[in-house]
Amino acid sequence: MKAGIVLFPGINRERDMVIALERAAGQPPRMVWHTETDLSGLDVLVLPGGFSYGDYLRCGAMAAQSPVMGAVREHAARGGYVLGVCNGFQILTEAGLLPGALLRNAGLRFISADCHLRVERADTAFTSHFQRGSVFRAPMAHGDGNYFADSETLDRLEGENLVAFRYVSPKGEVTPEANRNGSARSIAGVYSPNLRVLGLMPHPEDLVDPLMGGEDGRPLFTSLMAA
Repeated sequence: MKAGIVLFPGINRERDMVIALERAAGQPPRMVWHTETDLSGLDVLVLPGGFSYGDYLRCGAMAAQSPVMGAVREHAARGGYVLGVCNGFQILTEAGLLPGALLRNAGLRFISADCHLRVERADTAFTSHFQRGSVFRAPMAHGDGNYFADSETLDRLEGENLVAFRYVSPKGEVTPEANRNGSARSIAGVYSPNLRVLGLMPHPEDLVDPLMGGEDGRPLFTSLMAA
């Protein structure tokens, strides 16, 4: 599977993503500047974290209007895979590729800390190397990671099994303490209806090698590259 990483002005997590994808695929990903529209030859597109356009207006709002996003929409519509992490998740919601929005953290503070995520399903291209219900550690680094959607949308996500990950305790329990940014129903990541687009706030790419302190996030990338 050939991957491409989409770069916007202000993105700063692309090198971490290169390491994760290269470890999983055995080949370097293609770097795609935000003005490019030719995504031919790519199977998966990754929108990494950072502060696209300085987070002006709303996080991800300006990046969602970049020329490349029209091509990303077409890629997703024809069944290509798209992964958005942190700011990438914000961009995907602003672009309408995923439902909901990412609001200011409940405590109105930037959070930089590890969290634990529970895998809600293991039958997708992103999670086949996990087990359903398994818990893994991932760093979080955001000020606007509070996932919000109206009750109807949240019920639809639950009913259609489109919640990818939840914030939980190390034992896998949903608790207020584990949900540090205040996300609705402790949701940390969601899928598109066709399961080809995934967005999540924490950074699994920052735990893919023992030198990083662990390999908790590696199964996400090995799953995707094996899809």
